[in-house]
Amino acid sequence: MRTRVGIIGAGPAGLLLSHLLHRQGIDTVVLELRPREHVEQRQRAGILEHGTVEVLRASGAGARMDRQGIPHRGVELRFDRRSHRIDLAAGSGGQSVMVYAQTEVVKDLIALREQAGGAVLFEAEALSVGGTDTAAPAIRYRHEGAEHTLDCDVVVACDGFHGVGRRSVPEGVLTVSERTYPFAWLGILADVPPSCDELIYARHERGFALHSMRSPHVSRLYLQVDPSDSTDNWPDERIWDELDARFETDGDWKLGRGPITEKGITPMRSFVAEPMRHGRLFLAGDAAHIVPPTGAKGLNLAVADVTLLARALTQWHTHQDETLLDAYSETALRRVWRAEHFSYTMTGLLHTDPAATEFDRRLQLSHLRYLTSSDAASASLAENYTGLPVV
Repeated sequence: MRTRVGIIGAGPAGLLLSHLLHRQGIDTVVLELRPREHVEQRQRAGILEHGTVEVLRASGAGARMDRQGIPHRGVELRFDRRSHRIDLAAGSGGQSVMVYAQTEVVKDLIALREQAGGAVLFEAEALSVGGTDTAAPAIRYRHEGAEHTLDCDVVVACDGFHGVGRRSVPEGVLTVSERTYPFAWLGILADVPPSCDELIYARHERGFALHSMRSPHVSRLYLQVDPSDSTDNWPDERIWDELDARFETDGDWKLGRGPITEKGITPMRSFVAEPMRHGRLFLAGDAAHIVPPTGAKGLNLAVADVTLLARALTQWHTHQDETLLDAYSETALRRVWRAEHFSYTMTGLLHTDPAATEFDRRLQLSHLRYLTSSDAASASLAENYTGLPVV
């Protein structure tokens, strides 16, 4: 089989790239290791930056998002038993974010590719990528019990941190920068209406907590835990009690409880592999970079990557001009590193480090007080949280 652009991974990055290229008359094939049902149900991010929302709308993929998504014009920082609202719109020139789960974005994009007759092969395992330093790269993959080869002009790896894409870059080409954090997130989904109108980021001596939501009837909440911890140690009642303790405030706010339908523990890391290109192989999303989830940047960085790639591949396809392709890695990495820094800062600001000293604790609180009392500091947080321009 042959296509112009072979895409590994049917997450939001791979599907959106396929959709954007289809709109420009560029054919693609998407290979996805997991079954469709798994892809449409795996819980991931839920906050869409202003720019991500605009990309989805402009591409015709935002109709259901606009009907069902929940716009947020602020977030709450909670510490010292007090609540402090950051006005995102005021600090970012009117921008906001949208609460709309990654699972829903994926469903919308799969439906669009299906309507257009796009080639998305589920349960298709990419085995290797060859010829990346030639004009004819190819993906060897297994599908329906047989091995096949997908010949391409370009290969884009959107297959995540553990995918075959980045591993296909020859040794010595990539420079890797990374940090592992001494804590993880225990995340739950609960069938209970959110107890807040906007997200709550809570800094507490017992550890960080986050109150988010997936819909007006489903809450998404997180607790900082040890990376070696297990969900077996967290029966439902203990989770709700700990959330109560960490969200506690001097006001009359109360956390609603309900049936927990899903729970899992996610380790936290920062990771960047550069450059994001080797010959005709391009890396996008988690294949190239990971951020801790505190800054809500992972999905949004992936969308920014493939938006850049779609423009670059369209220019190449239409005008045989590789200028934007040649600039892709450098352009994407400028935004990646800004998001890495923001996510790292938010993580350090809100989590309890087991090795922290009293000096470190006092610095945290001083920084939080500054963010919530200075218009300039609040505006900086708002600008970064709602998202910087793709270019």
